[in-house]
Parts: sequence; C-alpha cells; structure tokens
Amino acid sequence: MYAVFGRVEIDSSRTDEATELLNNYTVPMVKQAPGFVSGTWARSEDGTRGQSVLLFESEETAKAAAERAPTGPPPGAAVTFVSVEVFEVLAQA
Repeated sequence: MYAVFGRVEIDSSRTDEATELLNNYTVPMVKQAPGFVSGTWARSEDGTRGQSVLLFESEETAKAAAERAPTGPPPGAAVTFVSVEVFEVLAQA
C-alpha cells in the first residue's frame, strides 16, 4: 500500500468555502480514483493549513493520484495547493 500526503494553504477568512470545496469536490473526486483505499483530511487549529493522507492499493495508483493533485483547487479558490509526496506504507495500527 502507498500513501499520498498533500498540503494546502487555506484562506482563513474563507474556511466555510474551503470546507464546502473539500466535501463537494475533492472528496468525491478522490473516492473515484483508481486504487483508492481511504483518505483523511485535516485542518490546522488556526485554519490556515490543511493536510491529507490518502491510501492507495499500489505505487502506480498513488503516483497517478499525486500527479493530479497540483491541478486541484480552481483559480480563486479558498485553498491553494502547496505540495504532494508519495510514501510506501510500512505499518498500520
């Protein structure tokens, strides 16, 4: 299994809009990705940063998802893409 770690910056004055984008656009899109297993999205306490951990069945499907990440939020959205990395999952609890 492989994990895709993503980071975004959030306009803290538009957190409701950012949450709506996450729930209505990002999550449904990611759930349809080939090899998707599960995902967790989190926001910093001050509301300015977001991170996600997405699990995929294979390195190939994780890398494909990571390649799509920079095309993420549309221009002018409350969220700005920062980075994405792929890691091999070594253990889970």
